[in-house]
Parts: sequence; structure tokens; C-alpha cells
Amino acid sequence: MKTIFKIAIIFLALTGASTLLYNYTDVQLGTINYFDKHGWIFLFSIALFPRLTLLVSGLIFNTIAFGGLFWWLGFFFAPRILVATLATISYWNTNKVLVIFSWLIALGGESSEKFVTYRKFKGPKRYDQGFSGATVEAEYKVKD
Repeated sequence: MKTIFKIAIIFLALTGASTLLYNYTDVQLGTINYFDKHGWIFLFSIALFPRLTLLVSGLIFNTIAFGGLFWWLGFFFAPRILVATLATISYWNTNKVLVIFSWLIALGGESSEKFVTYRKFKGPKRYDQGFSGATVEAEYKVKD
């Protein structure tokens, strides 16, 4: 039930934000179909390896929007959120489901990546590192 609720909240937030941007600003959301420009391999690679895919696609192939201060900040600190933002701007009108999944992957992937990184550097407390007590020898006998 939590997952469905989160999906609904993300969908409503994206719909509200895109409606406000489209109606009250000069932002033009893209009308290009995702599958006209990219394929399934690009979709899986951008979900699994966002930094590498963004760098290769932006620098070498010029198939995605590339550059700018916010782009580079997103690239270094939150690449999945950058991917979801670019997907929302480019494909919201034609591929709403794909954009919703990109936001779910972005929010889930960024939070899990930060959690794993925190656990790796901070690490769980180990209580056996500074043990300096005596060791007790014991024998175990099995009764017949």
C-alpha cells in the first residue's frame, strides 16, 4: 500500500508542477516520443549507470541536453534526479508513464545510494575491535 501511495503522490506532484510550468511560464514541455529518439538499451543504461550514460550521451553522441551549471551540479550530486528532470521536460506530454518510472527510480536510487555510501564510510559499530581481555580455554565432551 505504501508503494501505491508514493506513486500516486509523485504522479500528482509531477502533474501539478508541469501544469503550473506549462500554464504560467514560458516553459515548453517536449512533445517528442522517447522511443523515436532512444531505445531500450539506452533506457536500461540510464537507469543503471546514469553518470556514465549522461557523459557518453552528452559529450560523444549529443543525444541529450548537456551542459550548464545546474546540469553539472546534478551530474555530480544527484544524477538520477537530473535524468528524471530531463525526462520530465522532454517527454512529459508523450510518455507520462515513463517519466513517472524515472522519478520513482530517481527517488529510490538516490536515497539508497546515499544510505549505502553513508553505511560504507560511517560503518556499523563493531564491538570486538578493542577487546583486550583474557581467553578462556574450554573442552567440550559429548555424553553418550
